[in-house]
Amino acid sequence: MTDLAPRVRTAVGAVIDPELRRPLGELDMVRAVTVEAGTAHVEVALTIVGCPAADRISRDVTEAAASVTGVETVDLVLGVMTPDERRALTEKLRAGRPARQMPFGPDSLTRVIAVTSGKGGVGKSSVTANLAVALAERGLSVGLIDADVHGFSIPGLVGLVEADGRAPSPTRIDDLMLPPVAYGVKVVSIGMFLRRGDADGPVGAVAWRGPMLHRTVQQFLTDVFFGDLDILLLDMPPGTGDVAISVGQLLPHAEVLVVTTPQPAASDVAVRSGLVARQTGQRLVGVVENMAAMTLPDGSSLELFGAGGGQSVASALTIEDEPVEVVASVPLSTAFRASGDAGTPAVIAHPDDPAARAIIALAERIAIRPRDLPGRALPLRPR
Repeated sequence: MTDLAPRVRTAVGAVIDPELRRPLGELDMVRAVTVEAGTAHVEVALTIVGCPAADRISRDVTEAAASVTGVETVDLVLGVMTPDERRALTEKLRAGRPARQMPFGPDSLTRVIAVTSGKGGVGKSSVTANLAVALAERGLSVGLIDADVHGFSIPGLVGLVEADGRAPSPTRIDDLMLPPVAYGVKVVSIGMFLRRGDADGPVGAVAWRGPMLHRTVQQFLTDVFFGDLDILLLDMPPGTGDVAISVGQLLPHAEVLVVTTPQPAASDVAVRSGLVARQTGQRLVGVVENMAAMTLPDGSSLELFGAGGGQSVASALTIEDEPVEVVASVPLSTAFRASGDAGTPAVIAHPDDPAARAIIALAERIAIRPRDLPGRALPLRPR
């Protein structure tokens, strides 16, 4: 039976760590593997004491070992990495990049898209959350930063809420923070760091001014380990305040989606957020018109918030060498709203809903266009 040990090690090593999203073998988390009399003895080193992914890893490793022909039972021992092992792991994850260096600079392959609006209440966060999940459903590696520090809502929209109503905190491995994952999307929000004053009280509010807001966004970009991402989305606060300016400074190469509703009260101010983005050097991807006309059961159309606002914003932001289009028109939908309240994005819960279909089409449009390469240095070294 000793010849089974390499096969068991291969099977166990292929198990994906749910937080780091890499195989356990690649992360050097698989220690001893032996097989005696049909029993596979497996020892796995978790990253930290109290690892929140312990149950998932235990289940997946046990199933992987048991799937090897000839293995009848599995004896799994979960240990914890030593400080030296954790240090080696963090160095491997950084791939030689210094600590606290922002990995989403101009030379990064990650496409960064900031989703903004002129005012609150236009469904920007709902659009962002559903777009992130729709992109992940297409097989892309997606990160999502809830940059709306004062009005954070992303954790609730993607179901990252624990039994007590709090958002789960990121796991820390030394100086790395691992973001929780929901529907394949790696998510970080200030709501994950706030606590209730008492058991039945609300989650604490954030009352910060510019410097603290800038520092928070900067830490999300540098201290949170997202790994290799195809797309990083930022759910921006409405308006043209401190965070918009900070993101413009930290990510001047980012692209911007402007979300508005059809009525002038929203579309007129949405233009301003697009103008500020352009002033900082960011490129406008397009306009998303949310809460657009809803088709009623009798076939008639209900324009609850008017019509034409999305096109009005696109026209106002278009310049000679940079046309701006309405890239999605998302109809008003009770299913879209209810899914967000339940923490299950509509693109998952109700993919055939007209609003969900509009977001899925937007994700397809974004996914087929990779990050622009001209002017970017490629990571090649001459020999």
